[in-house]
Amino acid sequence: MCGICGFVTPDTNVAIDRCDVIKMRDVITHRGPDDAGVFVAPGVALGHRRLSIVDLSGGHQPMAIEDGALQIVYNGEVFNHTSIRADLEARGHRYQTRSDTESVLRAYAEYGESSPQHLRGMFAYAIWDDRTRTLFLARDRFGVKPMYYATMPDGRLYFASEIKAILASGVVRPELNLTALPDYLANHAPSGDETLFAGIRRLPPGHTLTWRNGTIRIARYWDLDLNAPQETRSERELVAEYRDRLREAVRLRLMADVPLGVFLSGGIDSAAITALMSELVKEPIKTFSVAFAEREANELEYARLVANRFHTDHHEVVVTPREFFGVLPTLLWHEDEPIAHPSSIALNFVSRLASQHVKVVLTGEGSDESLAGYNKYRATIYNERAAMWYARGVPAPARALVRRGVGMLPRGSGVQRKAQRTFLALPGGLESLYFDNFAVFSRASQQTLLSSATRSALGAIDPYSAAKAALSRANGAPLLARLLYADTKTYLHELLMKQDQMSMAASIESRVPFLDHPLVEFATRLPARLKLRGLTTKYVLREAMRDTLPPEILTRKKMGFPVPIDAWFRGPFRPVVDELVLGPRAIERGLFDPASLRTLVADHDSGRARNGQRIWSLINLELWHRIFIDGESASDIQL
Repeated sequence: MCGICGFVTPDTNVAIDRCDVIKMRDVITHRGPDDAGVFVAPGVALGHRRLSIVDLSGGHQPMAIEDGALQIVYNGEVFNHTSIRADLEARGHRYQTRSDTESVLRAYAEYGESSPQHLRGMFAYAIWDDRTRTLFLARDRFGVKPMYYATMPDGRLYFASEIKAILASGVVRPELNLTALPDYLANHAPSGDETLFAGIRRLPPGHTLTWRNGTIRIARYWDLDLNAPQETRSERELVAEYRDRLREAVRLRLMADVPLGVFLSGGIDSAAITALMSELVKEPIKTFSVAFAEREANELEYARLVANRFHTDHHEVVVTPREFFGVLPTLLWHEDEPIAHPSSIALNFVSRLASQHVKVVLTGEGSDESLAGYNKYRATIYNERAAMWYARGVPAPARALVRRGVGMLPRGSGVQRKAQRTFLALPGGLESLYFDNFAVFSRASQQTLLSSATRSALGAIDPYSAAKAALSRANGAPLLARLLYADTKTYLHELLMKQDQMSMAASIESRVPFLDHPLVEFATRLPARLKLRGLTTKYVLREAMRDTLPPEILTRKKMGFPVPIDAWFRGPFRPVVDELVLGPRAIERGLFDPASLRTLVADHDSGRARNGQRIWSLINLELWHRIFIDGESASDIQL
């Protein structure tokens, strides 16, 4: 894995200082501590940091072919590069290295802007074509690897693997992108193309960007086809094919000239990868797990069960609350934006553990979005169907009476919390049953939370616009397929950025077999009953692994990765809340209504509400301001 950066300008008479791109490059040294390179020519500068995985001696970048007319900086792995190489050599190309970087570059030389369609893997790369004075950027289909960019009024374009590299160029002044705030508050993180930094955007997954003479063109080169004919073969045949395709995805991701391992959580996804990997390698697999000392946040017994079943070389780390909060500012700097999920911290700890033994790990991201692994899909489908019959069979006055009754239940009780999230208390439609129901801060709660000045500045911005746009593109498909498609385009991207940045902060590469695009395309064609069957999620995966995994793993309910922040914010780390949510610096930013913040925290303190995730979002937003906007050093912030 690597870090890439660079810039182009239409004015070739402007002298380019190598130091400018070196500053961008070296702020992301953690992405590639093994090697570094720079290419500078009139109007263009490219920078690269390398984490050597394949062809350790021959993969230096920037890499050139065609007598230097084509230059590439590349981050990722293309797992079909040997077959690409064979095809290109048959077409007359003569390779100089064993690196997949050269296959990506030669694919561009052969196929031009359609070249990403030939690549199977995870990638973000930039190619400078001196023949046409064109910069070509491409990003993999699901956004496993990041790509950010900023454009200037004079036609310049800056790009990088991480936002901090663009900031290091000095051309963008760090400033809150206020229009992205509602999206962040509702969905953990900005879910579209915008970031929280004004003027910095992300290239969407499955897209390319072409810059020429100061003008950019962004094009989609791939998408899931929800109109593809659904599979009609027998259930047994489809389950067998899913297993074979997943096994192939795992096999391809064993491509490396360095040691590999697995992040083993004890859930079915990482357990399936461990099981299939054990069939493909001779030596014991190295597995890595992380947990917290608190019982409700410790799944090590399940990870150990899988490790023992497959005789892995197993390693564990237990994170204390003090360690957790001690690294938060530094990891937020690595994340570039506020850390959406507390589990990101644990991910970095297990990445650091793994880095002592391997340079590559396989992880389970992507299964939930392709196979309906989250409870919210089942709850939404149930609520929508029940709401329809409820509206038909129960008069409006009676429904209003029931809603009032739900509101009169003991505040904060488990019964009330559950009832408030059902058709008994919610209006019909996806706006309330899906978006608001599973938001961190719903539209209504944002109206209370935001200050009057912020509300006035924002106007009627829809925090769900990116997901709604994805749902609109999936019109005509069944509801479950539409929800999975929308999450693949939004929420999955957020999880992948967590995975990338927390692992790269430890200089380790993570690979995601469940996001092998032929596998996901196959899963998209499966009948809904092979994904969600009654109360059983990811049905096809459970059936595919039924004779392989322990029953305790197959029948486990999904837990995500539990982090006991609710208790921490009521207990020893309550002062963090006082400083970063209720403190004068946070209040003086003027984004939020102080009385609403105090109520939010008081409700959490008393147990009337479980506001841990909301408080976490506000803490991280304030830390983000202090580090990126105020310019404080993350290492100087003590929590």
